[in-house]
Amino acid sequence: MSGLYRRIVDYRPYSGRESRVLLGASCASSCIANGGSWNSASSESRVRLSTEKLGPKEARSTNMYSDGGHEVDGSWVLRVYVTDLQVERSLRVKGELHIGGVMLRLVEDLDIAMDWSDHALWWPARNHWLTRTRSTLDQYGVAADAQLHFTPMHKTLRVQLPDMRCLDCRVDFSVKTFNAVINLCKELGIRHPEELSFCKPLEPNHLKYNLKDLPAKKKTENPKNGHWNVSADTNTFIPASQSPRGSTGSLDQSNPFMCAPVTPNRNHSTPISSPVSHTGTWKRNNNSSGFGSTGSFNANNSTMSLEALNGGLSESLAQSPTSISPEVRAKLIRPKSLIERARMNVSWLDSSLSIMEQGIREFDTLRLKFKFYSFYDLNPKTDAVRINMIYEQAKWQLLAEEIDCTEEEMLMFAALQVQVNLQASVPQPATYDSNGATSPVEDDIDAALTDLQVTLEGSNISNGPSDITQVPELCDELRFFKPKRFTLKAFKRYWFTCRDLHLRLYKSREETSGSESPTYMISLRGCEVTPDVQLSQGRYGIRLEVPSAEGMTEMWIRCDNEQQYAKWMAACRLGAKGRTLADASYEGEVNSIIAFLQLQRPAPAPAINPSSLDIVPEDYVAPRFAKKFKGKLVQRILEAHANVKDLPLVEAKLNYIKAWQSLPEYGISLFIVRFKNKDELLGIANNRLMRMELHSGDHLKTWRYNTMKAWNVNWEVKHMMVQFEEENIIFECQSADCKVVHEFIGGYIFLSMRSKEANQTLNEEMFHKLTGGWV
Repeated sequence: MSGLYRRIVDYRPYSGRESRVLLGASCASSCIANGGSWNSASSESRVRLSTEKLGPKEARSTNMYSDGGHEVDGSWVLRVYVTDLQVERSLRVKGELHIGGVMLRLVEDLDIAMDWSDHALWWPARNHWLTRTRSTLDQYGVAADAQLHFTPMHKTLRVQLPDMRCLDCRVDFSVKTFNAVINLCKELGIRHPEELSFCKPLEPNHLKYNLKDLPAKKKTENPKNGHWNVSADTNTFIPASQSPRGSTGSLDQSNPFMCAPVTPNRNHSTPISSPVSHTGTWKRNNNSSGFGSTGSFNANNSTMSLEALNGGLSESLAQSPTSISPEVRAKLIRPKSLIERARMNVSWLDSSLSIMEQGIREFDTLRLKFKFYSFYDLNPKTDAVRINMIYEQAKWQLLAEEIDCTEEEMLMFAALQVQVNLQASVPQPATYDSNGATSPVEDDIDAALTDLQVTLEGSNISNGPSDITQVPELCDELRFFKPKRFTLKAFKRYWFTCRDLHLRLYKSREETSGSESPTYMISLRGCEVTPDVQLSQGRYGIRLEVPSAEGMTEMWIRCDNEQQYAKWMAACRLGAKGRTLADASYEGEVNSIIAFLQLQRPAPAPAINPSSLDIVPEDYVAPRFAKKFKGKLVQRILEAHANVKDLPLVEAKLNYIKAWQSLPEYGISLFIVRFKNKDELLGIANNRLMRMELHSGDHLKTWRYNTMKAWNVNWEVKHMMVQFEEENIIFECQSADCKVVHEFIGGYIFLSMRSKEANQTLNEEMFHKLTGGWV
């Protein structure tokens, strides 16, 4: 349609000297489509250009008039729905009017004295915020058939924390999800918000299908504008909530963070942990369990007031309830296979889009979780809330069987959990003040001086007498087995030496002094090292997966005792990262492994009378272990608890986190991908990518990030290519959108750039460059 036709809107009776131009029915239809009206009894309508007696220059600038005499000025009617007032206004605007001008004219037209500063324009049909106030309607593509919503940017969002508690928070729905999480974490007192993100609540049905195999979401007609709306979020298989689309007076709340019920406006408040009905609305006057203001579980209290948390938010979030309500427990997702674990990662929100653009509306529920398993600078004095939330996420991962562990490890985790619960009601030493206060024993200056001394002098490993000209070497007799097809697992004894990132295996010790070559020579760099320990059977094994041209070659090492296992396990772990025995962290790694094994050894007798504690099995161990132990569970847990009975609160949580990080499957986010028409698992960790067998999880190939040159996504066909020094890999993500995989890789690269020497200001631009994928 030409610019001339586009400018025909109003009509005015003409008089004087005119020139008449006949426009056909096609122009009439174009005029109507752009918000004008057409009054004519025939298929033609008369419009004339005014050529009154003017000077030559003035005559060139002619105006257009309608038969009704109205001047055609290029304006049109824009409909704006005000969600707070639930009214619609029609504004006559021009395409060159900027967004700020539209909002100003709308507020003037409403003529209501209230604070509109938090409001912005939302375009439901395009699922997009119009936040650039200097951009014009034409630049945004807004035409006469559009309807905009004038709605608050900050809305109430129900956030489920890692400890399963729900808080009603005021969250900015107009900024990118990454920024919304940063702002929320600031209010919650959680440092390093770049490690967390929002994800949508999952249902058991979501674990049965890959993303592309799920039925398409049904379109629903918006009664306000008559357009068909489909959520534009990354994971469109998750049903959109039927929650209210507009604000319900949320602007009246002045506090940026709130927990329901809200004091100023009680009719919109909601109890903490109240269940959600099938229609998406929140049930009131329910009998569900809740939590008291101190964070302890109270079955008679179903709400947490804002007054209870104001001024004491950190204290409340630094401790979590010992149990959860039956409603929350019933909604726990328990994956039964590696495939189902991989499908759980479909729920992550896109960090580059706003919450609103991903189908989330006011009063909906999102989960706040640690997305990246790279916890930087955990400080007991300043991270009480953060440590507690990491501990709670680890606990529920184990209880929901999202990560595997052995029987001894499960009892150790249960024992540490018992200690945490017991210490929660006991005053803590000043060094581990639960409020995050500075310790009187060691302030920040003393801590900085200690760090400087270690940096200049080295750690304890270098304090003793040593010959710096001699390369450290580890030697001992161990058992070795290299699996072959159709062979029994028979271990043979070899003399092992470990030196310069290599394991060398000789048939006897005497061969090392001669010129004979080793029977096996294994390069530890880039290996996958997995413990194979069963204390009840006296098994201390190390599983190595060594990179080779054919993929990952599996090898097994068996040690005779704890001390031997700790030394060789530490050597293999450091060697896989490219560190030798001369590294200052070797002794610390050995001691950490020994301490971890000691925690798993049950004491001869419990330190606490079993009858004095009310232990609910499902709160402490995963279901498969609860079935196995049955009536002996409490006794077994308390026997394991005797090893940790002297730990203070924060130290017990930190030990729990360290033990969780020691599990073989820790920190690996799984995705189902297709390599060359074959579905396999892709594991993404903080320092590597792993190609894994779909059902068994066996490693087929490992690529380290330090050998990665680039990664790219073809957004049209949803294929991802990662370029490494040795090869390029191309795959198609099946269980989630490729944007989720792209964001995990870019996110870990971003987190690896953090250091104490660098400026600790969060570089949001760099994060979006690495994870956005749209630049």
